Amino acid sequence: MGSTNLESNKLEMYEFGPFEEDEGFQIGFLIGQRFSKLIQNRLYTDLILQNQLLPFAQLQNSQTLIHTLSQTNKNKFPNYWNELKGIAQGSGVPFLNILLLNFRKEILPFIPKTEEYPKEEDINDDCSDILVVSDSMAVAVHNEDANVALVGHTYLVKVKLSNGTTFTAYTYAGELPSCAFGFNNHGVAFTLNSVPPCEEEIVGGAIGRNFVSRDLLEATSIEDALARIHSSEASVGHSYNLIDTRTRRILNVETASRNRISVHEIGEIPFFHANMYLHLQVKQAI
Repeated sequence: MGSTNLESNKLEMYEFGPFEEDEGFQIGFLIGQRFSKLIQNRLYTDLILQNQLLPFAQLQNSQTLIHTLSQTNKNKFPNYWNELKGIAQGSGVPFLNILLLNFRKEILPFIPKTEEYPKEEDINDDCSDILVVSDSMAVAVHNEDANVALVGHTYLVKVKLSNGTTFTAYTYAGELPSCAFGFNNHGVAFTLNSVPPCEEEIVGGAIGRNFVSRDLLEATSIEDALARIHSSEASVGHSYNLIDTRTRRILNVETASRNRISVHEIGEIPFFHANMYLHLQVKQAI
């Protein structure tokens, strides 16, 4: 069912699947079980989770937002919701902690800054990419920057699904595969860049970005990936670099709430994307 490949000072890859039933939960459970120590340690050392998200979740006025996020994402992506439940059970940590971790970007803008719960900056200097497509090469170079809490708390999973899709995903401990980068056996790959919209651009309780990127791992073509992004109804915007390894196409897709989207096809001129909107007209935090 599963195998591991762990060498000193190397990123671990865990390969498993497929499953005949309850696939979503089983995927999450095996990941949670295999990487339980990494997940537990990340939760313990993640200051944004400990100092902002968990205290906020105890407040009465947080319940509507958390409940709406939960119901919206559970209804649209029941299998991925079951993966979250599996991760929590497999790793032996409270489901609330896993939930807050995966909805981090959708919740943080709504946490009030008070003396009791001062905000720590969730700095938008995350990942960046350089993309080029020419007659002689098609290249996507990705720099995986992230919060310091992720240092030593990542792993690779290679999952074979019952529908014939196999995906490989670089995964943050405790989160759905993958809010970083991944690829599958249909020739579809992607990398991600965080973008910082203003609070007025965020729709509370809509679809979480981790659920959208998890869905991309099952895309059967670059057109299918684009369609999945189009229909995502996301709460917070994101930048997706979609790659078709078979046709040598790369698209940069910037999104915002209310299904706003802009697509830029990569060509011979090198294209650099970091953590600001470049072609979608959105009010963004500076």
